[in-house]
Amino acid sequence: MAEAVAAGGAPAIRIRRIELDQPWTWLAKGWQDFRANPALGVFYGLLAAVTGYLILLGLWWAGMLYLVLPLLGGFLLVGPILTVGLYEAARRREAGQMTTFFEALAAFQRNPTQIALVGVALLLLMFAWARLAAMLFMLYFGGDPPSFENLFAQTFLEPDALPFLVIGTAVGGILAFIAFSMSVISIPLLLDRPEVNVIEAIIKSFEAVQVNFFPLLFWAALIVVFTIAGLVTLFLGLVVVLPLLGFASWHAYRDLVEPAGR
Repeated sequence: MAEAVAAGGAPAIRIRRIELDQPWTWLAKGWQDFRANPALGVFYGLLAAVTGYLILLGLWWAGMLYLVLPLLGGFLLVGPILTVGLYEAARRREAGQMTTFFEALAAFQRNPTQIALVGVALLLLMFAWARLAAMLFMLYFGGDPPSFENLFAQTFLEPDALPFLVIGTAVGGILAFIAFSMSVISIPLLLDRPEVNVIEAIIKSFEAVQVNFFPLLFWAALIVVFTIAGLVTLFLGLVVVLPLLGFASWHAYRDLVEPAGR
C-alpha cells in the first residue's frame, strides 16, 4: 500500500491506494476469520443456501423458472447487506473479542438507519435487474419463454440468442458493478464508524473504486467467480463461499480506508 488519498469533503476518511494482488490477502485473512468462527460462518452460509432454494421454489410456483439465472445473480447485488454480521465478527476479532450469534445478528444496531438505507438501495437495484431481465426475455422470446429444461440450450447454445446474451450480460454487469461500487466499503464503514451517514459512505465507496480501479475490478471478478462456484454446486458451495467473501470484505475495507485519527 503506497499512499492514502484524501476522499471528498470528509478529511477524517481517507482512501488508501492498494496493490493489484491485495485481494488474495483479503481472502487469506477471511479464511482465518472463518476458521476462528466456523459455526457463525456456516450459519450465514446455510442462510444463503436456503435463500437460493426459496428463490427456486418461488419461481417454480409462479411459473417463471426461466428467470432463475438473473435472480440468482441477485446474490451479487444484495450479498454485502446479508453479511453485516460477518463484518461485525471480523471487527470484534481484531479487538480480541469473540462474537456470539446474537451479537452478529444485532450488528445492524450499531448504525441501523444508515445501514438499512444501503440495503434498500441494493434491493432496488435487484428489483430493477429482475424487471429488466423479465423484459429482455419477453422481448426476445415473446410470450413463450424457454422452459426450465431447455433454458441452457435456448439461451446459451442457439445462435439467435447471441444478442440476448450480449445485452443481458451488459445490463447485468453494469448493475452489478454499480452495486459493488456503492457497497465495497460503505457498509463496513457505517458499521465501523456509526457517526458516518449513508450518503457520505456511498461517496467514499465510489471513490475507493476510482482510486483503486484495477485492484477492485480484480476483487469484483473474484467475487463473481466464487459466487458462481457456490451457485452451480446447487447452493451448497455458498456455505463456504458466502462467509469467506463476507469476512474477506471486512479486510478489504480495512486496507482501503485509513483508520480514524491518522
